[in-house]
Amino acid sequence: MTHQASPAGEAPRTGVWLIGARGSVATTTITGAAALAAGLHPATGMVTETPPFANASLPPLDSLVFGGHDTASCPLPKRAEALAEAGVVPYGLPGALRAELAAADAEIRPGGPAAEDDSAAEELVAGYAADIAEFTRTHGLARTVVVNVASTEPTQPDPADDPLPPSSLYAAAALRARCPYVNFTPSVGLHHPRLADAARSAAVPYAGRDGKTGQTLLRSVLAPMFAQRALAVRAWSGTNLLGGGDGAALVDPGAAAAKNAGKARVLTDNLGELPEGEVHIDDVPAMGDWKTAWDHIAFDGFLGSRMVLQTIWQGCDSALAAPLVLDLARLLARADELSLTGPLPGLGFYFKDPDSGPADLHAQWQALLQLATRFAGSAR
Repeated sequence: MTHQASPAGEAPRTGVWLIGARGSVATTTITGAAALAAGLHPATGMVTETPPFANASLPPLDSLVFGGHDTASCPLPKRAEALAEAGVVPYGLPGALRAELAAADAEIRPGGPAAEDDSAAEELVAGYAADIAEFTRTHGLARTVVVNVASTEPTQPDPADDPLPPSSLYAAAALRARCPYVNFTPSVGLHHPRLADAARSAAVPYAGRDGKTGQTLLRSVLAPMFAQRALAVRAWSGTNLLGGGDGAALVDPGAAAAKNAGKARVLTDNLGELPEGEVHIDDVPAMGDWKTAWDHIAFDGFLGSRMVLQTIWQGCDSALAAPLVLDLARLLARADELSLTGPLPGLGFYFKDPDSGPADLHAQWQALLQLATRFAGSAR
């Protein structure tokens, strides 16, 4: 796909194409971007709006144009109103941004079913790629970043032989449309074995997978502490209580397994082995878009003294995820502008299951700062 210039007199604009564009994370992202561009709220939670990124030449927030795919039909303005009623976004904000939400909603295209065979998969990929290309062309965008924020898919028992799941169809479409790609979900996406060759030869940057927002963010801080202080972790158990679309999706054991794989990897990478214990995920519809996560950590101290650390995390995943989605879209757009390709180093800070790089949050932060410095140096 050939990138086109923005209309005369306008700064270059960047597309953000969201898979799951009417879900809670996408709606919060679009609402938040519009609120920040209008100066209605500060950019709390956006790392790319902090001083280390001031000279990185990232796309301005008011240059972002939103569209996407979704199988849901509820319009974005109404979806945002529901989030306001639930306390996820400020009351009255969807009304103030109705025009911006309606404009984004007009750019959402129907998603499709799972492919039953390779010929159906090819048709779906071609259609999705055409949608993205048309969006980029119609708005005269410099580039479009595709971000998967859809519900978690169950793991496939035999991915090499099964048809490509929806997340991988959208990932393949992003590559075909020559768009940077972010997998913010635990779904397989670009990591599917049948997309390995396409990923290796990708002419665009990509990053993933599974955004690190709450419980696992805390694990990536605490696990290095135990390792660095030579404290032996005997067991690490957890429980998640959540509702909304994520709660309903994670009732499926396969989807829960995909979600928990990233949580386990953080412990294994930082501790050298996976301690005893599991993470249980319970769907509590009454909680809506809110979540409570408990961790129970049993560890040994000096002379074998038995100790326990317990943590409680209560929050809204959509509000935690949205600023990270905006960060990643801007970072991938800048990388594409510099003709970087393949898995983008330095973004492990954002993911439970990163493509590469260190495992602990401090080292990941340093790698991200190096990326910011690289971007700033290229602007000189």
